[in-house]
Amino acid sequence: MIKADPGAIKEARDFVAVTFGAWRLADDVARTVISELATNAVRHGSRAGDPVVVRAYRRDDGAAVVEAWDVSDALPIVRPVNFAAESGRGLLLIEALVRRWGTRPLSEGGKVVWAEIEPVPA
Repeated sequence: MIKADPGAIKEARDFVAVTFGAWRLADDVARTVISELATNAVRHGSRAGDPVVVRAYRRDDGAAVVEAWDVSDALPIVRPVNFAAESGRGLLLIEALVRRWGTRPLSEGGKVVWAEIEPVPA
């Protein structure tokens, strides 16, 4: 768990790097994806200091999944490309890097945004 603070994004990346290393999987895509998911959870799904849960696990079929949980019920929106904008491309990047991604609600409120990553041996 990290706190909703921009400085905590590095903690999320480091956690995923260590986890993927233990699984002997390449972590470059996973670190990029969790960075985007955690940034969105901190920026758009939380208030300062709220908890943001970052999780990584392997499914039975070998796929690697990373998740970010936040307290907001608002779903992420993939925005059209705006070449003049300085932000807003994170979900487009995620779509390009992962097998699939999605959201699910949490029973206590909030949501999980997850991404399924192709497991590539390190």
